[in-house]
Amino acid sequence: MSHRSLGAAVHRWWLAPILIGLALAAVAGCQPRPAETGGLLAEVRALLTRSAAAWNAGDLDGFVSDYSVDSLTAFVSGGRPQYGYDWIRNHYAPTFAVGAQRDSLRFETITARSLGTAHALATARFVLFRRDSVTASGPFTLVLTRTDGRWLIIHDHTSSDPQ
Repeated sequence: MSHRSLGAAVHRWWLAPILIGLALAAVAGCQPRPAETGGLLAEVRALLTRSAAAWNAGDLDGFVSDYSVDSLTAFVSGGRPQYGYDWIRNHYAPTFAVGAQRDSLRFETITARSLGTAHALATARFVLFRRDSVTASGPFTLVLTRTDGRWLIIHDHTSSDPQ
């Protein structure tokens, strides 16, 4: 082996670990750190706890306060997307009318994942119940955006379990 080819081989030998290290660092930098994920999960749990408390208290404005007040805020259910904070509020308003039947609400199996510094994805299950009976339930997915120090829902895709 010539001196020149030996030098090129040594150069490649040192370059490979550096490139692998940079690639691993880039991948690791894209993953949320456990503390960040835990903090995000706690914030999403708090948001959903407030939401359920407002629902159970009959407070429509409190219930919809975690949705972004925007014409592009999306709500998907029953296979149909609808858009706008006003549409979402109007959709739920009859449930909060005086004398309307509204079962109690709780959220279960909550997970959250960071999608960068200003967005997150949350999944969970809603459960509507009356006394000891479940009246409706199903999974949902939320896309949230961080605005003025708080998380707001910009996309809600809710499904119902088969009856």
